[in-house]
Order: sequence, then structure tokens, then C-alpha cells
Amino acid sequence: MLQRFTVMLAALWWGGVTALAFVAVPLLFAQLGSPAVAGPVAASLFVVVSKLSVVAGIGVAWFYIKKWPETLAGIARVALVFVILAVVAALVQDTWVAHQIVTARATGGNLKLWHGLGSGLVLLQWLGATCALWVLTGLSRPR
Repeated sequence: MLQRFTVMLAALWWGGVTALAFVAVPLLFAQLGSPAVAGPVAASLFVVVSKLSVVAGIGVAWFYIKKWPETLAGIARVALVFVILAVVAALVQDTWVAHQIVTARATGGNLKLWHGLGSGLVLLQWLGATCALWVLTGLSRPR
């Protein structure tokens, strides 16, 4: 039962990051036309993605660590590293980079740098969710 819950959590995490970062946000900028209008809406969506990554990543990591002898061999260890990196990336994005983007927009700072870093952090969150889901869905497969 715990494994199924963890798979569902990882699926929600992966689907949420995928839908928001790769579908909703680009669609906002394409449809709203103005970055000044789309930007604040996208920022609020990325707050949701960050919080989802933290909660789901901690839940998945807890499952991996709890089931250490049975599930943490080879690729699962790599996935755990990516999950932990994804949680750290979400925290950095939410607490530091998002503020830097707002500040750069207001002061004429290096917006391209902060957007690039933010995009990289979202990509790292997506990779963490992908690794977690990949490993978790392979745990119950017959060997």
C-alpha cells in the first residue's frame, strides 16, 4: 500500500511539473502576448511547482530510505540522488531565484541570467520526478 501511494505521489509530481512547466507556462506567454502580463501568472505557477516538488520529493525520498535494503540498489540510488537534488532545486528556486527575477525585472538587472537559472532548476525538478517515477514503477515488475 505504501508503495502504491508513493507511485501515485511521484506520478502527481511528474505530471504537475510537466503540465505547468512545459505546457501551461509556455501557453501563457504565447496566448497573453505580453511578458508583463504572463510573467506574474507564470511566477505563481512556479511557486506551486516548487512546493509540489518539495512535498513529493520528501515523500518519495522517505519511501526510498524506509525501504533501503529492498529498493535502493543501483539505479534507485541514482534516483534518490536526483530526488534530493530536485528538492534542493525547488527550495533554491522558491526562496532565492524567484526573488532575483522580480528584483531584476524591477531594477533592470540581468533577467536573462535569472530566468535561465530558474529554468535549469525547474528542469532539475522534472528530472528528479522522472527518475523517481521510473524507478518506482519498475519495483513491482516480475524479475
